[in-house]
Amino acid sequence: MKIGELAAHFVLELAPLYDSNEARTLFGIAAEKVLALSSGKLIMQKDLDISFIELQKLLSILNDLQIGKPIQHILAEAHFYGLVFNVNENVLIPRPETEELVDWIISVCRKQFSANSSALSEKLSILDIGTGSGCIPITLKKHLPNAAVSTLDISPDAIAVAKQNAGEIGVEINFIEADMLRFTSEEKFEVIVSNPPYIRDLEKADMHDNVLMHEPHLALFVSDDNPLLFYKTIADFATTNLTPNGQLFFEINEYLGKETVAMLADKGFSNVELRKDICGKDRMVRAER
Repeated sequence: MKIGELAAHFVLELAPLYDSNEARTLFGIAAEKVLALSSGKLIMQKDLDISFIELQKLLSILNDLQIGKPIQHILAEAHFYGLVFNVNENVLIPRPETEELVDWIISVCRKQFSANSSALSEKLSILDIGTGSGCIPITLKKHLPNAAVSTLDISPDAIAVAKQNAGEIGVEINFIEADMLRFTSEEKFEVIVSNPPYIRDLEKADMHDNVLMHEPHLALFVSDDNPLLFYKTIADFATTNLTPNGQLFFEINEYLGKETVAMLADKGFSNVELRKDICGKDRMVRAER
């Protein structure tokens, strides 16, 4: 079978779950992994014959996609901010909007905590709450190498994945196994960041099955009657554990931006800033102690 024929087969077979553009993207990701060809080369070499072994591998990936398994779980990896992270069913798959949040944090840290953007003070201490795959703390440490970065998660399985990622990427992170709703510390931080559970139960009906069936609900959902539970708790923690002029960053529910901003203002934070992602959705908040 030729590459172009298999790409068309992916589009046809995945039609019940994905539109044609999504299906082509999934084929491109799978083919790049199996055939070691970039998306551009795939288009140029659509008449190239695929070997039997390569075909079987790609058809196996297609079978998993047809039952709703995310491509990142099938390949056991996800790309985030130029890095490759191991992922499995115990951690959320890193999203593009989280990359935007990380980029914002790096920019603010370089401007606020050092006159030299390439050499931050060793005093910069960062706490990430909700480790998951480790994509946030590991990426921050990679790009702010002199910062002391800690991260916590209630799930030992998630921490195990994040520790593996930190080791393979080559950064030193302080891992803490704890419940973010009960965590206390005497340590002070210049930056606290969290992408906590924020999807309300009422929003489940609008979600893709590959998320509902394959990603950890513990990291996704919060009750309809208290959707800002984690944000309020972390904000309370930040009021005592951020240094003066310290920065608090959140990834947020796109439907609760105004409520999140109001909550932070009520708790005494200043310079509260709501930011949209590249799709125009309210996705990030920054606040100053």
